[in-house]
Amino acid sequence: MNDTNPAGIRRAHVTGWGRYAPSQVLTNADLERMVDTSDEWIRTRTGIRERRVAAAHETTASMGAVAGLRAIRTAGIEPDDIDLILLGTLTPDYWMPSTAALVKEAIGNTKATAFDVMAACSGFVYGFATAQAYIQAGLAKHVLVIGAELLTRFLDYTDRSTCILFGDGAGAVVLSASDEPGGALGVEMTTEPQGAYMIWLPAGGSKAPPSADTISRGEHYVRMEGNQTYRFATKTMATTALESIRRSGLAPEDIDLFIPHQANIRIIEAVAKGLDLPMDKMFVNLDKYGNTSAASVPIALAEAVNEGRVKVGDNVVIVAFGAGFTSGAVTINWTADPARGRAGDAAVRPEDVTVRAPVDWDSVDPIPDALAELMRRPGSIDVPLDDVAPGEPERAHQPVG
Repeated sequence: MNDTNPAGIRRAHVTGWGRYAPSQVLTNADLERMVDTSDEWIRTRTGIRERRVAAAHETTASMGAVAGLRAIRTAGIEPDDIDLILLGTLTPDYWMPSTAALVKEAIGNTKATAFDVMAACSGFVYGFATAQAYIQAGLAKHVLVIGAELLTRFLDYTDRSTCILFGDGAGAVVLSASDEPGGALGVEMTTEPQGAYMIWLPAGGSKAPPSADTISRGEHYVRMEGNQTYRFATKTMATTALESIRRSGLAPEDIDLFIPHQANIRIIEAVAKGLDLPMDKMFVNLDKYGNTSAASVPIALAEAVNEGRVKVGDNVVIVAFGAGFTSGAVTINWTADPARGRAGDAAVRPEDVTVRAPVDWDSVDPIPDALAELMRRPGSIDVPLDDVAPGEPERAHQPVG
């Protein structure tokens, strides 16, 4: 990488990062009580052991605001220093206004432009690339980029192929303008609409507005063609990451850590193989959170930095794929002090962040009935974190409730 910076070139540096995961844990053993599956089947096929579930009072905006404020505190700036708020999500609080607008108010910002980015699981990476472009164009000095999802309210808990995969959470970064070398380098983004109906929500938009019929047919739940999605993901994550690295003037062996979308351990292993890299260069936390869609990359990035997996001078690649089929990757030369992250998290308590509710309107309980019934049961079930046993996974032995 060439460390010289031509005069007048503005670079986008990551100066802050933060994350938020709800406290409620939904384990594989819990899911065995809801649908015909088993802990072993889920672990061997996906690598997921548990995922987080937002409480009834939590929303995409409230989780995004907590993660965003933590990123701002880590950056050492004030909320009003943010010029632009970009929020990647496929589960907005409302179709309008934007969830980013709600976050703006919740964090106490009075001046930023705010809008949502809809690129499904690639939403955060698309937002990151957009923020980089704003900074390089001189249109913003500090940009807050958030990925936040509340997927557990859009799952069919009788469909064992989808309800086992997803969880809730939010992550965020602050990108700041600087004339110093480093920061965000090469960007690559693609969209392949031939896969548009491989992962989708059939109803709720203008093609199929909500109605009693769409509800009765279960068309407001996530639907996915797993095999086709897997084939696309394994190919596109590797090729998109490679192109981002190439645009940065680097080679795969120059990358210290990859932060891939946390969808499936087999996909991440295939990407590592495609890049001819060891798995220890791939950061993985999907065992704890499942697939949190647009939130997965920023949660993993914040966790990797806070755990000491990233140091000043490291080259890091974030890469994601999602419905559409979208994909995106950014290569980053890390310049921020990793030690700041934990203090940023500690500075913001979730209970101190409030999203203003609409006047004279009350929502129904948003938690799906099957999930609410499980969460009401006393106690919890712990999944032993032992090694995955070889062989064909077995179905659940206990009757499904």
